[in-house]
Amino acid sequence: MSREWKTVESGPHTYRELLHPVIVKNYGQWKYHTRPRPGVLRHVANSGDVIYTVRAGTHRQVTIDIVRRLCDLADRYSDGHLRWTVRNNVEFMTPNEANVAPLIKELEALGHPVGGTGNSISAIAHTQGWLHCDIPATDASGVVKSMMDALFDDFVKEEMPNRVRMSTSCCEINCGGQADIAVVVQHTRPPRINHEILKNICEMPSTVARCPVAAIRPTTVNGQPSLMVVEEKCIFCGACFGACPAMEINHPEYSKLAVWVGGKNSNARTRPANMKLVCHGLPNNPPRWPEVTEVVKRILGAYKKGGREWERLGEWADRIGWKRFFEETGLPFDKYMIDNYRHARVSFNQSAHVRF
Repeated sequence: MSREWKTVESGPHTYRELLHPVIVKNYGQWKYHTRPRPGVLRHVANSGDVIYTVRAGTHRQVTIDIVRRLCDLADRYSDGHLRWTVRNNVEFMTPNEANVAPLIKELEALGHPVGGTGNSISAIAHTQGWLHCDIPATDASGVVKSMMDALFDDFVKEEMPNRVRMSTSCCEINCGGQADIAVVVQHTRPPRINHEILKNICEMPSTVARCPVAAIRPTTVNGQPSLMVVEEKCIFCGACFGACPAMEINHPEYSKLAVWVGGKNSNARTRPANMKLVCHGLPNNPPRWPEVTEVVKRILGAYKKGGREWERLGEWADRIGWKRFFEETGLPFDKYMIDNYRHARVSFNQSAHVRF
């Protein structure tokens, strides 16, 4: 007799199981939404049902105690429902308007600012940092903390021309993505190879294969198998370090930070856009990274002053021209920056937007 096996799904539950009942009832049937105040959304369904969403910032790397306190608030004010956004904000959903004000009061008392909606600076998407990533050259979480301390008012207020999405990356090859402003690690020299330990801790074929420009080659050093780097081909990306810790590329002096602007995933009004380099060579100096914060503040200050309503940061820069962008922000320009060549095969504008 044959035996039938039943597959048991052991992964995460579908998100629909965790939605608030009002959202389940009106899924895909929303009439409009408003923002009664920064950090609060009010959605109205075709059925007439209303649900309020309160958004607050979190530490991202939260403790069990913090999670429990937030869950207690959800039990009291949002029928036990809460969710984390991709930017590590926490959202509470309730159909009861009377719950909104006391929930905001308790969140702020716990140190969770309410905001990040509409034309504000939302929490910064970032990578793991030194806490539990194996290849970071900086601590993205620390950079985020330093920047958000300076940008706090623009999280709890809605005074920017449009929403501002920011990100930081601990290295050049892992997490991150397109953003209005992104802070990315920039290595400035090839990896230093520790030949003494390489043969014992690295799988050489996979390390060679990891290089995107084929700059790593097998070699022999002191009669032992090892690897070498063709420096003329190396782009200092750090990909090899993830496969082989003996390919040491992180350095307190030669690992810098760079700022990119103008990235956009949305197709609203204008096509999605890639970020462009506007500042590089900033020191990687924890714990406060003041130079990075100063550059970001200058860019945001110029955008806030000169951007038109609904204009994203990259759209503002495209409208005024990159020459004026550098004049308005006071950032130095060099030959390694803006690449606007429009007819290259890899960057050719293929969106459906009409262009004149």
